[in-house]
Amino acid sequence: MRHIMSPLDFSVEELDQMMDLAVDIEKHPDKYAHACDGKKIATLFYEPSTRTRLSFETAMLNLGGSVIGFASADSSSASKGESVADTIRVISCFADICAMRHPKEGAPLVASQVSSIPVINAGDGGHQHPTQTLTDLLTIRSLKGRLSNLTIGLCGDLKFGRTVHSLISALVRYTGMKFILISPEELKVPSYIREDVLKANHVQYEEVIRLEDALPKLDILYMTRVQRERFFNEEDYVRMKDFYILDKAKMELARPDMFVLHPLPRVNEISVEVDTDPRAAYFRQVQYGVYIRMALILTLLEVKVC
Repeated sequence: MRHIMSPLDFSVEELDQMMDLAVDIEKHPDKYAHACDGKKIATLFYEPSTRTRLSFETAMLNLGGSVIGFASADSSSASKGESVADTIRVISCFADICAMRHPKEGAPLVASQVSSIPVINAGDGGHQHPTQTLTDLLTIRSLKGRLSNLTIGLCGDLKFGRTVHSLISALVRYTGMKFILISPEELKVPSYIREDVLKANHVQYEEVIRLEDALPKLDILYMTRVQRERFFNEEDYVRMKDFYILDKAKMELARPDMFVLHPLPRVNEISVEVDTDPRAAYFRQVQYGVYIRMALILTLLEVKVC
């Protein structure tokens, strides 16, 4: 039995196989419509989520399975003081696989150590968000045809953004990757990502403040929101939240074949006028998220479809 706490839990070869499976699911959905008949996924979400929770639930329903779970800690026994370890022991009696989001870093890992079913980390605080990373990898590969020799711009909250940390850690395993890290000084990527991931793997990167300086060089622009829930005070959040706004004028600086991704939800860091640009791929990214989560469920449950 396997769990996924980090995108690094799978080798590059395994990730490629999972993405191949996701592509086949996209092309032949009927082939997989009953692959998980009789199986249940438990979605245990201790903090709010729209895309991730509903994406997991849609993925399992598309595979013929069913869904149980809760959408907030207040609607679970956590509000009575039940531990994560006890919760997963109980859920293991009801479901075949579990997706857990928790505000505390390491909570899904604690669950996996006592669980008798596969546990998927669906986001733990500012730490990891591996299935968003799988979504991002599949999206980039589908749009650009490869996961090598690309210049990726990551913009916005690079300090608290777990999607950014996970994506960098995953992409450094592919050849010829270069990163341009675009953020204000207060939201720069943490030193452990800089030292232990980028420098340790001899990956080219540069840090800039102005989005306009980076745009002409990029194959992919990965925008992120400044996350109110990660700030200790409202004043700092208000000061940072409008630091970057991608609009039509800035898009004119970018290459014709550059694509814009965003893990969503967005606030106002991407103007709605960009939505009609063919390079805006963030809603396609959501759909790829369903395919890759279907592939992940099949992989962890060891379900083979001929």
